[in-house]
Amino acid sequence: MFKNFASILLSSLFVLPAVHATTIKEAPLVSIDTHNQFFDSIRQHCGKAFAGKVIVDNSDSDYFLNKSLIMHVRKCTDSELQIPFHVGKNASRTWIVSKTGSGLSLKHDHRNEDGSYDTQTMYGGHTLDAGWAQVQSFPADQYSKELFVKTGIAQSNGNTWQMYIYPEKFTYRMIRQGREFRVDFDLTSPVTTPAAPWGYSD
Repeated sequence: MFKNFASILLSSLFVLPAVHATTIKEAPLVSIDTHNQFFDSIRQHCGKAFAGKVIVDNSDSDYFLNKSLIMHVRKCTDSELQIPFHVGKNASRTWIVSKTGSGLSLKHDHRNEDGSYDTQTMYGGHTLDAGWAQVQSFPADQYSKELFVKTGIAQSNGNTWQMYIYPEKFTYRMIRQGREFRVDFDLTSPVTTPAAPWGYSD
């Protein structure tokens, strides 16, 4: 009897790890409805590009003046969206929206023309609440705050980035005390897709 019991116990020890490994492998990507709906609403435009225009910019800069503004929903997976933002001939910017398991992350991948990372890159924020299916806000995260201090623009620590997605319009907005920038893109009229942004390849 003891021999049979020992045999059963020994067999179970070899079965448990396999069950555990299967459970981990099959674990679903965790997210909530509003984050999923927002993510999927952008993802449905994957492969398309859209023209935009600046609606609000209360800075003294004329950087965006008289330049074509194109967003390209270039690459999409179940957990990440890569959206280059072309400003005229400048292809240095790519917005990266990711599911993290605790919400959504927005990062700004900034590159130099040779593909190397800019001094200020991968700054952004993370959702703090459920948001809405059409709107999500991304207050600056700790990495971004430390980067902004290090590069001499500590005023940007108060940044919150927002994205809006509706059937006819996509909006990118940045706000902080005394500063607002907003550009709207027309989703009803796709335009020719641009070349890959700096640092990326097709």
